[in-house]
Amino acid sequence: MTEQQFFEQLKANGITLSEEQLQQFRQYHEILVEWNEKMNLTAITDREEVYLKHFYDSITAAFYVDFTKPLSICDVGAGAGFPSIPIKICFPHLKVSIVDSLNKRITFLHHLADELKLTDVHFYHDRAETFGQNAAHREQYDLVTARAVARLSVLSELCLPLVKTGGHFVAMKGAGAADELEQGEKALKLLGGKKSAEHAFTLPEEESERSVIVVEKTKSTPKKYPRKPGTPNKSPLS
Repeated sequence: MTEQQFFEQLKANGITLSEEQLQQFRQYHEILVEWNEKMNLTAITDREEVYLKHFYDSITAAFYVDFTKPLSICDVGAGAGFPSIPIKICFPHLKVSIVDSLNKRITFLHHLADELKLTDVHFYHDRAETFGQNAAHREQYDLVTARAVARLSVLSELCLPLVKTGGHFVAMKGAGAADELEQGEKALKLLGGKKSAEHAFTLPEEESERSVIVVEKTKSTPKKYPRKPGTPNKSPLS
């Protein structure tokens, strides 16, 4: 996906980028490639692939969820900043917090945010399980998101404890999302969530399957969740 195609596809979905925002994406790509030589951030570094599979793919959540409101967002396991940094570039008013278990990725994200002059972005080096038990963050966010981190039954335990009642958990998924949803239904209910929407679509050009699953937090998450680090992955709620 060329920069022009990226711009046009977003515009067709109601997001018009300024020259300054386009420059931020150019810079993002350059910094990603530069740092990727020192640490393993992504297997995708080709410019057109980054624009399609990282930038555009991250922003697809905004086609189905209203990010124009003043929201506080937490991105769990963002890696090189996906999906929250591309969304933040498009919607600069958002308050974004990113939690990741690898400190070197947090170092990269700090540098990236400084270079792109992003404000209201906070980074936390922590495991999602301990972060979700931290009173300063538990049930404090309007929206919590994650992309390609874990299966929904695991992911919901890492994300839903951070969502305030009435807020939303947005899971960005590839193929097989329907099966994950079926297997994760019980976990969602147990953690205080209820699926409010599921949007399936294909990524332009390569036509790969994508899904955006929106879960509403209808009641408080029981205090024992998330369980201790590693447990959600080893024995998912079912």
